[in-house]
Amino acid sequence: MKIEILHLLEGAKNAEGLTVIIDVFRAFSTTCYAFDFGAEKIIPVGNINDAYQLKNHHPDYVLIGERNEQKPEGFDFGNSPSQLIKHKITGKTIVHTTSSGTQGIVNARSATEIITGSFVNAGTIVRYIKEKQPEDVSLVCMGYACEYPTDEDTLCAEYIKNELEGKPNNFKKMVNIIRKGSGARFFDHDNQEWAPVKDFELCLNLNRFNFVLMVEKENAHNYLRKIEI
Repeated sequence: MKIEILHLLEGAKNAEGLTVIIDVFRAFSTTCYAFDFGAEKIIPVGNINDAYQLKNHHPDYVLIGERNEQKPEGFDFGNSPSQLIKHKITGKTIVHTTSSGTQGIVNARSATEIITGSFVNAGTIVRYIKEKQPEDVSLVCMGYACEYPTDEDTLCAEYIKNELEGKPNNFKKMVNIIRKGSGARFFDHDNQEWAPVKDFELCLNLNRFNFVLMVEKENAHNYLRKIEI
């Protein structure tokens, strides 16, 4: 099994084989929590206008996402797992758009299969890949707004790669690196409205979920399908 760690939009465009699009803070942690709260379907879109259009055609859809980490105008929720309200998303179709993770999905056009990646289901991702035994695995770290790499995405890719190769991981050390680096913004008092401490904790809750989220196509749109492992 050839395992390659790639970065940002260029990495997504170059991804081949079974591709894991990684966005720990917070896109693909948020989607896991949304499914855990009972969401029926999640439609990831890159263009925010597509999200608004889907909402216009389907007023019962729930809009979740961010631009510059802020909740866009007219959206029901920002890209925050701690701020989701269970009874408002249970049984609902969610339209999800972010500056990083969903952009990776729409740009990974050469991948044979796409799943999403985060620490909250990293162990299940590893089991899924081991079961599939693909020749090529691409671990794509989407970074901050697809502009520069971040500690959490790169370390999540390294965690998955180490597990697949039978190498040791020190998750506690990884958390400390993230806490002092790109995750420090979650501990800034001025950021709590849009980047609360609770999100840091939820997104780094290792192996909380026993499912992967696979990208599939329905009509003109991608959607995420929950597959329990």
